[in-house]
Amino acid sequence: QVQLAESGGGLVQPGGSLRLSCEASGSIFSINDMGWYRQAPGKQRELVAEITSRHTTNYADSVKGRFTISRDDAKNTVFLHMNSLKPEDTAVYYCNIEVFTQGWPRVKLHPWGQGTQVTVSS
Repeated sequence: QVQLAESGGGLVQPGGSLRLSCEASGSIFSINDMGWYRQAPGKQRELVAEITSRHTTNYADSVKGRFTISRDDAKNTVFLHMNSLKPEDTAVYYCNIEVFTQGWPRVKLHPWGQGTQVTVSS
């Protein structure tokens, strides 16, 4: 199977920056899309940013110009660089990927990370 390990969350003041990381491990043949989602208390989980295997990116309107998603394919890792953070960015951030496993037949999975808390507060 495939596991995701997230890191990089924490407490930051408004206007500050954080970088989240999510490393995939396990029986990986290839990874297609990689993305970051977030869920604030009392709200539904929402897409923050995603990046394809060709490194095409897509962002939620609320984070455009402030957040940057990137990936290191050699390390099966996706990053989320967050700048100019606002209190409304406070949430648990989750990574999610589309991955094909090794072996035959290939199995397509969409595992989730355990989540990392980001709190923006003065």
